[in-house]
Amino acid sequence: MPEGDTVWQTARRLHDALAGKVLTRSDLRVPKYATADLTGRTVLDVTPRGKHLLTRIEGGLTLHSHLRMDGSWKVYANGRRWTGGPSHQIRVILGNADSTAVGYRLPVLDLLRTADEQRAVGHLGPDLLGPDWDPEQALANLLADPARPLGEAVLDQRNLAGIGNVYKSELCFLLGATPWLPIGALPADRAAKLPSLAKKLLEANRDRPVRTTTGRRGQDLFVYGRAPRPCLRCHTSVRVADQGDGSRERPTYWCPNCQAGPAPSPTRPRTTPRRTTN
Repeated sequence: MPEGDTVWQTARRLHDALAGKVLTRSDLRVPKYATADLTGRTVLDVTPRGKHLLTRIEGGLTLHSHLRMDGSWKVYANGRRWTGGPSHQIRVILGNADSTAVGYRLPVLDLLRTADEQRAVGHLGPDLLGPDWDPEQALANLLADPARPLGEAVLDQRNLAGIGNVYKSELCFLLGATPWLPIGALPADRAAKLPSLAKKLLEANRDRPVRTTTGRRGQDLFVYGRAPRPCLRCHTSVRVADQGDGSRERPTYWCPNCQAGPAPSPTRPRTTPRRTTN
């Protein structure tokens, strides 16, 4: 599932394929931009910002996209068959003399002035994989609401940008706290290392084809997707329950032995989520 490392890799693939080249094909398949034509313009760069992608184009334009759960960008050498999904799922096509980038199932696609990018990403906290990373600011953001559950706090992109549901569960496990523990109740020494630990996890995976937090081949994650299998550390059955702020519930995994703090009654074990590549 797309998280900060996934988006970073996507940006790199798009940048390598598009940056510095003139667009010979442009097709934005959303009603608002159906008449927009970017052909003849040079792509300047593709930059990730948390889970957002900013494709900057000559003439002061930026194509802003977000993958959310199901979106993806695919890059094909010209003449190669497109395999990202049926044509009705295509939201954007950007092509040049060498390759074509195709955006499938993108729930967010905006064409805006580069000078107005803050409208799309200005709300984000420090980017775990970005040049603006500021661990002290990230920690201050997280602790600003001490009663908030740890899992919800680290998922809030306004606090720090790049963590998704997989890293939420894994980070809480490594901190030894349940995702429902109020973040203000997290011991000070563990709270202090939270931003650096999150950055370490994403940086370690941004160049890997398969995400891992354990370093163990075939056992890539400590708790996410493992219910009701045994914890890799203590062999207690991993549990799963939904967590959310009311707008969206997310399956959340934890070890009741290794992680201290409150937790709801576990839900029925889910089918192990499909392994995702970054």
